[in-house]
Amino acid sequence: MIGLGTIINSAAIAAGGVFGHFTGKLFRQEQQEALNKACGVSVMFIAIAGAMQGMLAIDGNAIVSGKSMLVVLCLAAGTVIGELIGIEKGFERFGEWLKEKTGNSGDRQFVNAFVTASLTVCIGAMAIVGAIQDGILGDYSTLAVKSVLDFIIITVMTSSLGKGCAFSAIPVFVFEGIITLLARLVSPIMTELAIAYLSLVGSILIFCVGVNLVWGKTIRVANMIPAVILAVIAAYLPWAF
Repeated sequence: MIGLGTIINSAAIAAGGVFGHFTGKLFRQEQQEALNKACGVSVMFIAIAGAMQGMLAIDGNAIVSGKSMLVVLCLAAGTVIGELIGIEKGFERFGEWLKEKTGNSGDRQFVNAFVTASLTVCIGAMAIVGAIQDGILGDYSTLAVKSVLDFIIITVMTSSLGKGCAFSAIPVFVFEGIITLLARLVSPIMTELAIAYLSLVGSILIFCVGVNLVWGKTIRVANMIPAVILAVIAAYLPWAF
């Protein structure tokens, strides 16, 4: 069944939110804050691993780094585009609307939890590649693996940030669902190099999410999302990074 992967992934995120909501009540405030920072550190190291996989290579007996210019140009240009469009504010407005419609007006952390969790589970190569495989081949295995990871991540995030994390299932369902429906159009674009560039820049954005979890919201990560699109475009430029 085409689209099953998106359904499984969205359901896993919602389930993680419900599970995290009830387990979070077992912790005191200071324990929740410690859990939040632990979650942030974990997200940062997962992101570092993904970024280093894209930037480091073995040349003989030495490990060399590369693609620094790709990272700088995509992040700089993407952030400017995102700031001009106001993507972060759009996420926040949607989060505020959800907060009101779901009866969570008194939850001060709802919007921050929703935005942070949405960015963590939406940005990444697994979401795009998995949705394409689901749309073309009906193979939802990649999204099934992602669902397990997302369940754990959202459970921990909800325990520390609040129930807003559970609603990140909505943007994931929309994002992966659209890619699944348009898979035959998207698949020629996502070459091996394009996926590598997307994974690299996407990992850096996820690292920024981790920074916000540990030190408070200091980076408007949603406004950096166009950097991922620029990374895919860069794969088709006539010069190597």
